[in-house]
Amino acid sequence: MSNSVMQAILDRRSIRAYVQEAVTEEQKQALLQAALASPSAINSQPWHFSFVEDQALLQEVNAALCERLVANAKDEETRARFSDPNYSVFYHAPLVVFISGPASPEPLKFATIDAGIAVENLALAAQGLGLGSVILGMPREAFLGDKGPALEKKLHFPEGYEFKIAISIGKAAATKDAHPIGENKYSFL
Repeated sequence: MSNSVMQAILDRRSIRAYVQEAVTEEQKQALLQAALASPSAINSQPWHFSFVEDQALLQEVNAALCERLVANAKDEETRARFSDPNYSVFYHAPLVVFISGPASPEPLKFATIDAGIAVENLALAAQGLGLGSVILGMPREAFLGDKGPALEKKLHFPEGYEFKIAISIGKAAATKDAHPIGENKYSFL
């Protein structure tokens, strides 16, 4: 059975090294189209997509994240990792898409799940466009500290919205083998 969507799912990897080449306007528009086409509970569309190419802004988010992780580190190895000036939670990708959604669970209690569905649409669209991606939850740390509200504003999160998930996107500088599938991860009933 030949299926391009299935092939994209099987070929996709979490990319952690990017060529320093901008994502084209055509690619960004295709990514936006894929994001906006994502399904959501009762078609509530409880998200906002912030497409960020501004490397200074991404560095600001990264610095806020690192500051919190260093302050809360339980060991020297963690402290050293997040103190490294070359560390980037975004892996120096040319494009990062932040997905924000309602902070209050009601009435949109599935907003976080819907953001997860949307980020997968973005990941598969990126793969189909010949781009690499890595889905990121760790940036949440940047928004939990005192710099969070200012970052939310700079990233154009709507009022009452919070970070849900992010995805780094760009031309892959390196790839890797598929991860092994663990045993006992499914049942047919």
